[in-house]
Amino acid sequence: MFDKLADPLYRLNNLYYITDKTGKKVKFRMTAEQLAYWQNEHSRNIILKARQLGFTTQVCIIQLDKALFESDKCALIAHTLHDAKRLFREKVKFAYDNLPELIRLANPVKIETKEELVFDNGGSVTVSTSFRGGTLQRLHISEFGKICAKYPDKAREIVTGAFEAVPLNGKITLESTAEGRQGYFFDYCQTAEKLANKDLTAQDWRFFFFAWWQNKDYQMPSVELPERLVSYFSELKSKHGISTTAEQQAWYYAKEKTLGEDMKREYPSIPSEAFAQSIEGAYYAKQLTWLYANNRIGALPDNSHLPVSTFWDLGVSDSTTIWFVRAVGDEFHIIDYYENSGEGLNHYFKVLKDKGYHYDRHIAPHDIDNRQLGASRAKSLRELAYDGYEIDGAIYSVRFDVVPRTSNVNEDIEKVRQILPKCAFDAIKCEQGIKALESYRKEWNDKLGVWRDKPLHDWSSHGADAFRYFAVYHSKPVMVTDLKVSMY
Repeated sequence: MFDKLADPLYRLNNLYYITDKTGKKVKFRMTAEQLAYWQNEHSRNIILKARQLGFTTQVCIIQLDKALFESDKCALIAHTLHDAKRLFREKVKFAYDNLPELIRLANPVKIETKEELVFDNGGSVTVSTSFRGGTLQRLHISEFGKICAKYPDKAREIVTGAFEAVPLNGKITLESTAEGRQGYFFDYCQTAEKLANKDLTAQDWRFFFFAWWQNKDYQMPSVELPERLVSYFSELKSKHGISTTAEQQAWYYAKEKTLGEDMKREYPSIPSEAFAQSIEGAYYAKQLTWLYANNRIGALPDNSHLPVSTFWDLGVSDSTTIWFVRAVGDEFHIIDYYENSGEGLNHYFKVLKDKGYHYDRHIAPHDIDNRQLGASRAKSLRELAYDGYEIDGAIYSVRFDVVPRTSNVNEDIEKVRQILPKCAFDAIKCEQGIKALESYRKEWNDKLGVWRDKPLHDWSSHGADAFRYFAVYHSKPVMVTDLKVSMY
């Protein structure tokens, strides 16, 4: 055996033990999917996958092997410390404790905690929720998509801290099911998928996608399928060349009964399908799923003869957002979206002018009547808008209507849900705004492990708030239209 220990593939498939799904101790053997990853591993790797394919287990074994035999410093990051410690205990420590005694004696543990093994040769395996400082040869982030969705600040810390600890000749692996179309994981996947089959630099991400139908275990005796699934599998074959057996289709049907609308996120057939599902806790998940399914997000017909209304969320220290809405019969065509920060009203007025739409009204929230900061006698933003700004040699003035302040945000959110099915979006011009609506979600209570009954305030709030004012306006509240001019 000892003459074969120089071969890492031999070591990985012959030395290490894990527990299988039934809790039984078994020797680790790479599956076809795991071998495909091993053979094509790059300096920067993204694994978008169906659930239960064992990639976290594989990476834990790889990291332990590299620490033992090559003195690598390795780290594994999970989205909670509880999960990190569980992975360490059940995968890394279990695999080490069940190694042949001679292997353990040849490189004994120097330091052991509940989160780290440091070996006599200097190699180590550490688990945590972040990593900053020092140098790593290998870094693995488990369920990075969920970290980006639930803990965006933590995701940013990982990108700016842990990533920087790994040199270009080291290895970073991001592994996750999808979790909405926003955040680092989504962006990296989009970029990496476009680079598939191209020559990559050390800083480029290599894209790996492993679908449910590639796993031979996902099948059961065939059953009669509903017509919608018959059409679904037929479309997979005709559009994507994906053939599935009757037994695979039966497994999919049974699993879908349990997961419902989360099926495509947890067990995607193609990469785009994974990200079509909404993130957990999203307020408008069902409505946006319906809009996509009914082709209400795409190209819009030319109705340029009809007027456009704008709906604003005003930011002093953060983003200002504007939705551009055209009423077309009983529908609302959301034709454009704009967002920026650190600019004055004159900037946004120039945006209005340059877009060239024919406007009939501009709607802002109640705080447009607030006084400017830093000057007790300064005019409100609404008064400044009415006075106007010089743009391209002419005075451009906007008279805002104001949506009164409401006391129940959840009632306003329900108004958005009611109006969304009446809307159609320009997919290109409104891309950023649509992402905001998709990402607008409840705040997560990490201590209790539940969603709070209030929105999370993050980057998506501004676009979502402006759209909420649109919904409130069209629920026909009393509008505040009188403009009170300051007296001196």
